[in-house]
Amino acid sequence: MSAESNINARQYPVGVIATESERQRLLERMRKDKVRFLRLMFSDIQGHNKNVEIPESQFEKALRGEIMFDGSSIEGFARIEESDMLLVPDLSTYVIFPFEEIQGKVARLICDVFNADHTPFQGCPRYTLRRVIDKFESMGLRPVCGPEVEFFLFERDRDGKPTVRTHDAGGYFDLLPVDLGEEARRDIVNVLEAMNFEIEAAHHEVAPGQHEIDFKYADAMQSADYVMTFKMIVKKVALDYGLHATFMPKPIYGINGSGMHVHQSLFKGKDNVFYDEKGPYQLSDTARWYIGGLLKHARAFVAVTNPLVNSYKRLVPGFEAPVNVAWSERNRSPLARVPERRGVGTRVEVRIPDPSCNPYLAFAVMLASGHDGIVNRMDCGEPVNKNIFAMSEREKKRLKITQLPGNLSEALALLKKDAVIREVLGDHIWTQFIAHKEMVWSEYISQVHDWELKRYLSTH
Repeated sequence: MSAESNINARQYPVGVIATESERQRLLERMRKDKVRFLRLMFSDIQGHNKNVEIPESQFEKALRGEIMFDGSSIEGFARIEESDMLLVPDLSTYVIFPFEEIQGKVARLICDVFNADHTPFQGCPRYTLRRVIDKFESMGLRPVCGPEVEFFLFERDRDGKPTVRTHDAGGYFDLLPVDLGEEARRDIVNVLEAMNFEIEAAHHEVAPGQHEIDFKYADAMQSADYVMTFKMIVKKVALDYGLHATFMPKPIYGINGSGMHVHQSLFKGKDNVFYDEKGPYQLSDTARWYIGGLLKHARAFVAVTNPLVNSYKRLVPGFEAPVNVAWSERNRSPLARVPERRGVGTRVEVRIPDPSCNPYLAFAVMLASGHDGIVNRMDCGEPVNKNIFAMSEREKKRLKITQLPGNLSEALALLKKDAVIREVLGDHIWTQFIAHKEMVWSEYISQVHDWELKRYLSTH
């Protein structure tokens, strides 16, 4: 770190805060870009975008990591007596929002959260993912992730409140009809590309009103940042069209829900270490051990990758969502699939997650599971290339195929038993996450739902 850096900067971990020269270069760029306001963005534990917006006069202070906010106002962050927290921006995340603003251009930086004494805040989801990435870097490896994010676009009522109505009747990859949702999706792509996303595909999904936009894989941290930005842009553009975008996993009974499949691989330099031309299925030992770790911990980490009560209404047979703990080369019924491409494109696609998750935490628990598999050489066994949905319980038992938990409560119980996942989340996030989810589950099971009234009110 440069000796020119702010005196407090030396207390930050190496590589987190920028040098004086890096800060000055960005300040000069912001002046040339005529940026008037800067959003300092960060994530809470549940995966909601948060931000502090500052005017031009505070830019230099912000780049030094000296902007404070009240952590006690963010659920799960801090108690009121220890609430002062710092936002330390990652300068590589600088981008200008491509929206016309009367008040002037607005840019953003994504931040790590630190305590007032300049030590890392253990409840920062970005810091949690960083610690897992560091484990791979100590092995000379670089984790890469490529998420496929699905979402629904629904109409709003006269008061502007979200509904579950959609006026399209499109299906998977349909060309027609061209509707308001399709126009909004195109505008979403335009905005994302203006913010330096490399969009690979955008199409209608299986269900009416459901869409998917795929962007190019990236290093794990950058990819998680992309997901957070993506969700914000989708909601903003949808609102501009008078629509409501939702990443709720299963908004409508009887149709497919929204997933966030995450493709994962490991690189050493430019080489994909998952590929071995002479290995079984052209997979390296590292790849097989990584998959083994995923299978070992999936029933526990699903509480993080699928964190809502509603998440488990997507994870049911018959709607293309995985419920079986197994891996395959081709079919999509297991939770992990290895697509046919080999060489640099060798990867494992984890099909469990849904887009309601916090991507920093979701990536962290999946990568940590794979890391545990590599360290302890957990072989993944043979692929299950038959349709597991059509198998008998006896056949699944013979193949040692278990199922994911059926609801959030079961998932939390399994999460509590997994020492590896607890270690990667850390005590702060572990405690706050479980406490929040148990409160939500308790509230849910005490409610009387419309289904119960329709089923029982007139018959009992």
